[in-house]
Amino acid sequence: MIAYVNGILESIEEGLAIVDVGGVGMNVFISGSTMDRMPGIGEAVKLYTYTSVKEDSFTLYGFLSRDELSLFKMLISVNGIGPKGGLSILSVMTPDDLRFAIMAGDAGTISKAPGVGKKTAERITLELRDKIKATEDDMLRSSSSVTLDDLTGEASSARDEAVAALVALGYNSSDAMKAVRKVLAENDSASGDTEMLLKLALKEMF
Repeated sequence: MIAYVNGILESIEEGLAIVDVGGVGMNVFISGSTMDRMPGIGEAVKLYTYTSVKEDSFTLYGFLSRDELSLFKMLISVNGIGPKGGLSILSVMTPDDLRFAIMAGDAGTISKAPGVGKKTAERITLELRDKIKATEDDMLRSSSSVTLDDLTGEASSARDEAVAALVALGYNSSDAMKAVRKVLAENDSASGDTEMLLKLALKEMF
């Protein structure tokens, strides 16, 4: 299918961009956050796309980054979340905020997206947590010298315990996950040590 659309932004309105590609106007549905970051009319734009094909329609959904497209594909893999639901979530949450919410089991934040109920949000956190966790571990491996064994063993356990402790202290679960992730990326010595990880993460919260 169509991997991306690269052309001149002809027009843009709520949820829809028209991109002129070699004289052909392509309708591409976009999220609210993507719309806020689009270039001006008449300027060049490249949108990474997901193609939805049905008996009576051929629809493109576009994103300014491959990261957003990847998360969109994960979202629509969840039963009950269609393309419109995926765009709705990505309209109110950045990719990082969505990842943190899923990792922290923060269904309440996800359910704030229009048209996404609490049960659907809970299904998202349950079904995507392992996929997001695998991605997070890959990012940690690329940004630090933490080994795979560490990440799948003591480091993984310490991370979960540190996040749980921060939440118990009254911090928002998504913010707690952000702080712990940052500490793990910057401090190899904290990997596998819950107490040290918690102390360093608390400093990040202030």
